[in-house]
Amino acid sequence: MNILNILDEIEKVDGEIYERLNPRRKAMRDFYNIGKKISLAALPLAMGSMFNKAYGQTNPSTVTDVLNFALALEYLEYNYYNRALSVATATYIPTGAPRAAITTIRDHERAHVDLLKGALQITGADGYVYNDFDFTAGGGFADVDTNYQTFLKVALAFEDTGVRAYKGQAPILKGNAVLTTALQIHSVEARHASHIRQMVAANVTGASALKPWIAYTATGNDTGVTAVDAVYAGEQNTTQAGIQITGINGTATTQSHAAESFDEFLTGSDVKKIANLFIKTGKKLS
Repeated sequence: MNILNILDEIEKVDGEIYERLNPRRKAMRDFYNIGKKISLAALPLAMGSMFNKAYGQTNPSTVTDVLNFALALEYLEYNYYNRALSVATATYIPTGAPRAAITTIRDHERAHVDLLKGALQITGADGYVYNDFDFTAGGGFADVDTNYQTFLKVALAFEDTGVRAYKGQAPILKGNAVLTTALQIHSVEARHASHIRQMVAANVTGASALKPWIAYTATGNDTGVTAVDAVYAGEQNTTQAGIQITGINGTATTQSHAAESFDEFLTGSDVKKIANLFIKTGKKLS
C-alpha cells in the first residue's frame, strides 16, 4: 500500500487535504515514515483516524443552532421588506424599478426562510412575525416607515450583517452538507447589499453616495449612520492573514484599496447583538 500515492490522488480533488490535517505539509510526509514502521493490518486504522480528523462532521446540535440563528436573520429581513411593501406609499418606496427591486429581494428572503425551515424540519407558522420586531431600533430610526433613504440605509445594514454573519458561521459548518446551502444564501445576500448600495447612491448626490462595495473609512462604516457602526466593525482592516496589504511587496496599494479588497466576518455573538437591536423583548436571540 503506497500511502503517498493515495494522498496524491486525494490531493487532486481536495487541494487542502494537508491543511485539513496539519498546517504543515511536512506532517503528512512524516505519516508516510510512520506507516513503514507499523503493520499492514494496523495501517487502515491509522488512515481511518487521519481522515476522520480531516473530514469529521460538525456536531449536529451545533449545526442546528447555526441554522436557527440564520433563520432568525432571514425572518428579520423578510418581515422588514414585506411590511414596507404592504404599507408604503408611492413616495416612500418609489414605483417602478425601486419597488420592483425591493419586491424581488423580499421574495428571495422568503425563499431563504422556507429553505431553512425545511432544513430544520420546521412546519407550521413562522417563528417570527412583524410584531416581533421594532425596526426603529428603539427610536434610533424613527422615520424608517416614512423616509425612503432611512429605509434603504437600514436595509443595507441588514444585508451587510447577513453577508458577514454567513461568512462567520462557515467554519462551524465545515464538513457538513448544509455549508453549501449557507454559501448559496451568502452570495445572494452580498448581491442584495450591492444593489441596495446602488439604490442609495441613486437617491443622493455628492460624496455621500455609496459605492457598490464597502468603501474605506476610519471606522469601516461608509453609510454615514453611526447607529449601525457595529455592522461594519473591522471593515477598515488592512491586515489579512497576518500580512499588511498596504504597500505589499513594494506596490502602490493604498490603505483604501487594501481595506476594500477584503470583507471581514462577524462572530455569532456580534450578529446577535446587532439583530437584537430590532427584535422585541421575549423573542431576542440568546
